[in-house]
Amino acid sequence: MKKWKYLTMTAVMGSALMLGACGSDSAQNGNNTETNAPASSGQEAADEKLQGSVAGDGSSTVAPIIEAVVEEYAGAQPDVKVSVGVSGTGGGFEKFIAGETDFSNASRNIKDEEKAKLGEAGIDYTELALAYDGLSVVVNPENDWAKDLTVEQLQKIWIEDGKDKKWSDIDPSWPDEKIVYYSPGTDSGTYDYFDEIILDGADLVSSATLSEDDNMLVQGVAGDKNAIGFFGYAYYLENKDKLNIVKVNGVEPNNETIEAGEYTPLSRPLFTYVKNSAMKDNEAAYDFIKFTLENAGDMAEAVGYVRLPEEKYTEGLKTLEGLK
Repeated sequence: MKKWKYLTMTAVMGSALMLGACGSDSAQNGNNTETNAPASSGQEAADEKLQGSVAGDGSSTVAPIIEAVVEEYAGAQPDVKVSVGVSGTGGGFEKFIAGETDFSNASRNIKDEEKAKLGEAGIDYTELALAYDGLSVVVNPENDWAKDLTVEQLQKIWIEDGKDKKWSDIDPSWPDEKIVYYSPGTDSGTYDYFDEIILDGADLVSSATLSEDDNMLVQGVAGDKNAIGFFGYAYYLENKDKLNIVKVNGVEPNNETIEAGEYTPLSRPLFTYVKNSAMKDNEAAYDFIKFTLENAGDMAEAVGYVRLPEEKYTEGLKTLEGLK
């Protein structure tokens, strides 16, 4: 990746984070991120200039990667209008099923019921992997006790049991203070993933503050000594001066542990799902997704995620080419 990309990525990341968590209200109200002007870019423009429009929606965990790609793509194809909303993984799939988008970003695999609805709508789709994320558990910087949690302790903290929980309920040596919870909203793929992997389908604590804006979760945890929350690794990196990250089963999420598969069970792939007919019939949509796969590894690393092995991107590009 060229050096200038790293120098400008802080600004790109800031723009991406304004989108909110997997399901921002602003996205649902139609305030999509839209780029149709050239970015300041050192990348050579493509030989063929395209015109047209591309529409996407979905996960805010994936949003920093896509926002960075959109910024770069504008320099290569300034006449292509790329609009990306952030309704959350579930909200993005709803728009995808309704035929409103060409691609849908997701921080989890598509659900069986979503597959069925796409089939009923006559929409064929293809899953393309973009990067790896380590779903991160965070606490307030003044929290000097919950530094390393087991999966069993996470379950005890987060599963609803009809009682107000204190930190001392988890470990008698910890403070006799109520735990304050901040969680992504139910439209979020991050919520779904945590529910499946940690809660095993049980109910999340009813006292949790659910927000469709990851930045609000950051502010909540940063503002309360007894708070705990979770979201994508890139959001922790962007706010690590305000938060402490928690080890899970003795392993701290970072590029090395996520890529090596050591940070389990909270490591996960990030995806975009493309509408096959759009890849065939909309040259601008095909070109944008191709550009995304070609640059996703660099952009993922730049905004705090982990790139896939290069052969995975090569496989994705071959799959995409087969749709044209």
